[in-house]
Amino acid sequence: MGDDGFRLRKWQASDAGVLLAAYGGAGMATERPGDVATVEDAERLIADWAEEAEADRAHTFAVVDGDDVLGQMRVTTQLRVHGIGWISYWTLEEHRGKGVGGTGLKLLAKHCFDELGLFRLETGHRVDNPGSCRVATSAGFLVEGRERQKLLYDGVRYDTETHARLATDPDPA
Repeated sequence: MGDDGFRLRKWQASDAGVLLAAYGGAGMATERPGDVATVEDAERLIADWAEEAEADRAHTFAVVDGDDVLGQMRVTTQLRVHGIGWISYWTLEEHRGKGVGGTGLKLLAKHCFDELGLFRLETGHRVDNPGSCRVATSAGFLVEGRERQKLLYDGVRYDTETHARLATDPDPA
């Protein structure tokens, strides 16, 4: 899956060092699973993602340009009975603001609608994260509302803004 030079591909064991380094970047503390501290842990996580995809519980992709990993797109499919997927994403710190997230999310949405047969995709972000909001809206995800004090990080509760895109929505420009 590709667009604007960016494409999505499955994570590979050889990406483990990049994944581990990404989790150490600015703004990534809440993305890093607590049990991923070594390259071997990152390799295990990548293997777990492959198992989740095989079982259709979640599909996790690296956003790449050539061989360079720029970020990640993930959809979980726990509400498959309703055709709903929950999207999460991140971009490596040095690639933020370059269209990686928005393009990656457009590619993921197309895959979810065309290949996974999902109808509704949902995502959300802390209201103090305008970059994540720009990614969602640039990929055609409409704002649906605010969830008060939904997330808890380091003892502080944060409101989130929710977005969704339907298979019947027009493709974003």
